[in-house]
Amino acid sequence: MLFPLCAKAHLQDIDSSGWLSGFSHPLEGWDHLLTMLAVGIWASQLKGNSVWQLPLAFVGVMCLGGLIGVAGLPVWGVEPMILLSVAVFGLLVLRRICVPALASISVVMFFAFFHGYAHGQEMPASAGLLSFALGFVTATLLLHGTGIIMVRLAVLAFATVFGTSVHAQAVADDEDSGSDIESETMQLELLPKMVVTERGDSLVGIADSASQGNVGQEQLQYRPIIRPGEILETVPGLIASQHSGEGKSNQFFLRGFNLDHGTDFLTKIDGVPVNLVSHAHGQGWTDTNFLIPELIATIHYQKGNYYAENGDFSSAGAADIRYANTLPGHIARFTGGSFDYYRGLSAGSHRLGDGNLLYGGEIVHNGGPWTVSNDYLKFNGLLRYSQEYESSGWSVTAMAYKADWNATDQIPRRAVDSRTIGRFGTLDPTDGGSSRRYSITGEWHRQDEASASKLTVYGIYHELDLYSNFTYFLEDPDRGDQFAQPDKRWTSGLNASHTFFHKIGAFDSDSTIGLQVRNDSIRNGLLLTEARQQWDIVRSDDVRVTNVSPYFENKTRWTSWLRTQLGVRFDGFQFDVSDSNRSENNGTRTDGIVSPKAGIVFGPWADTELYLNGGLGFHSNDARGINQRVDPVSGDTVDGGGNPIKRAVPLVRTYGAEGGLRTTWFKGLQSTLSVWWLDIDSELLFVGDAGTTETSRPSRRFGVEWANYYSPTDWLTFDADFSFSKARFRGNDPAGDRIPGAIESVIATGATVHDIYGGFFGGPRLRYFGPRPLIEDNSARSDSTVLLSAMLGYRFDKTWTVQAEVFNILDRKDSAIDYYYESQMRGETTPVEDIHFHPVEPVSFRMSVTANF
Repeated sequence: MLFPLCAKAHLQDIDSSGWLSGFSHPLEGWDHLLTMLAVGIWASQLKGNSVWQLPLAFVGVMCLGGLIGVAGLPVWGVEPMILLSVAVFGLLVLRRICVPALASISVVMFFAFFHGYAHGQEMPASAGLLSFALGFVTATLLLHGTGIIMVRLAVLAFATVFGTSVHAQAVADDEDSGSDIESETMQLELLPKMVVTERGDSLVGIADSASQGNVGQEQLQYRPIIRPGEILETVPGLIASQHSGEGKSNQFFLRGFNLDHGTDFLTKIDGVPVNLVSHAHGQGWTDTNFLIPELIATIHYQKGNYYAENGDFSSAGAADIRYANTLPGHIARFTGGSFDYYRGLSAGSHRLGDGNLLYGGEIVHNGGPWTVSNDYLKFNGLLRYSQEYESSGWSVTAMAYKADWNATDQIPRRAVDSRTIGRFGTLDPTDGGSSRRYSITGEWHRQDEASASKLTVYGIYHELDLYSNFTYFLEDPDRGDQFAQPDKRWTSGLNASHTFFHKIGAFDSDSTIGLQVRNDSIRNGLLLTEARQQWDIVRSDDVRVTNVSPYFENKTRWTSWLRTQLGVRFDGFQFDVSDSNRSENNGTRTDGIVSPKAGIVFGPWADTELYLNGGLGFHSNDARGINQRVDPVSGDTVDGGGNPIKRAVPLVRTYGAEGGLRTTWFKGLQSTLSVWWLDIDSELLFVGDAGTTETSRPSRRFGVEWANYYSPTDWLTFDADFSFSKARFRGNDPAGDRIPGAIESVIATGATVHDIYGGFFGGPRLRYFGPRPLIEDNSARSDSTVLLSAMLGYRFDKTWTVQAEVFNILDRKDSAIDYYYESQMRGETTPVEDIHFHPVEPVSFRMSVTANF
């Protein structure tokens, strides 16, 4: 909803006479108007030849963009780039940022193209090209000139009011200093490489985009977290929700996506992918319940498909969660809380031989507020042995996780309104599941002055038995609609990379070559059950998915104010299905895709950098849908509507771009602003809950993100992140163009204090999860969700600490997630379309006692 209001610059023609229509176009929209004025003001601030160079450069490239717009050639990201130009030129003017002539002309030319394209696209059919072009060129030059005159008049007024030659001379001296400023800018030394692990650490001079960052243990330990998946909410704009029992993977939202259980957001633990391909419940299944927050050293996140090291599932972004090799000491923690929540944790590290042994283990029980207790029981542990030398090191890590639970899935609103069940009730008390995950990972790395190398190898066994019932008695009025989705798999792979530090001519450059290999051997299925007892099979398959991905990336610093990032990766896949309950659905398909990436960084000027990024990406589809030829139940070659069953597309292309800035010019404040865009091609998706494929229309998403982290003192920090997005299906369809569940707005903010008044720490956190469309025509929408939580603790000495956490302080009766679909309860004679929701937990408390030794 943001962009129709903010970027409504391109009104349809008010006059079709050509020149007048062209002349009025830049004046009718505030984004055009502000940008043209700002270019003139900035040109006047830069002085010298810039006064005429910038307006002429803008007009020249604007005309080129206008011709391309008139021709109707596709250009992506026009509206976001126009909106970004307002922010960029506003910053340049307000901060009076002086840059070399080439840089200023490049910035002006870049944004001029998009403004010109917008003019050309909306030229009235009755207008002549030449007269329309002369009209908007005239208006643009007048706006530039107005900006230049505004600066001159301001200087004259200043001198007149104060009536002294001193002030006039100061202005004149300021004009003469433009070349000196430029000279000083060119003499900036190259920023050194450094390791950044905290959000408060500056990434100016280091980051490749405005939307990448780091989160450290300090942000995690003072943050109230109700479940492990919420660790990923430290990524600005990301929501981790839940619509079922605690042991199930979270439901994720980011950048206009309902990511389901992880599709299009890549999650890694120490470089090892967590997303599961061709999973029984959904492609990209991301279960983070095995994470132990106290062992996390840092989270490195990257949004968008602009990074060569990220492949499948990373179109919206990626996060790499890294565990520490050592802890300062040993930890014993016990937590108790509302609804039978208990947790015991033991963790620590000590020297063993020439290395360090890290250990961590926890036992968790959670009943929850549900009418049928979750009875969630988790056993989780980790062992890591590592050795570090002067320029190299290695580690071996073993993890084990086991959980069992009951589940209260989403329920229909009408069931609560009619008092058939309460808000925390269920229509199938036998839903639930169990999960197992065992892994071993080996990692080796080395670095010297000439190069750096890294190798990670891993093996994982994962097992899930999941029982769900979302439609109750719609399909089977007698037994009910419960189904099971068993999934057992072995996953193995390696990640290898080698970076060599060199020069391109006189310019410092890093080039990385990498190889990623992964293989998943899977047995999964879709079974019909009643009270967790199987009575029929929809489908059962052996699946093998193999992925080989070489990639290359180069980063070069051309000047003190210009860096580039260029990359490309190839992803080759083989999808094999065998031993299917329908032999016609056995088969093998291969596919490959090339994805180029690019980024440009301008600056830093005034502790501020500007970023432009773009890339192609993809996501893979489920191997079962890729090879499917017949309906798994009936064996027919046509679906229920009589249409031929089509095999799903193996690899689906995505297109992304982003512009943004990062600044630390205000002491203690880290602030980033990004405007992004992402397109996804049309595809066929495999639906794990049905065992069949469904058509998905091509889509477009764009939005703006503003993230802030402010530390006015060493004991107090504030963070405030704002994310707004717009997601639409492309093309015309009478069903509507809204994407069900697509997130539109997220606001997350909080304050943290530590080590005050002898040892107090903690702080409040507020999360706003905005309304979302639940159906294509937008006739059904979710309500917003607002959660306020807080932590307060006291550290008595080096040994003992107590802390209390309160969740949903306002005791709001909001939804954790909402859906709109057809279901039928027992006793209903016909299906009913309704909103189905999973409520947030009511106000709850947890108290922890920690011993450090």
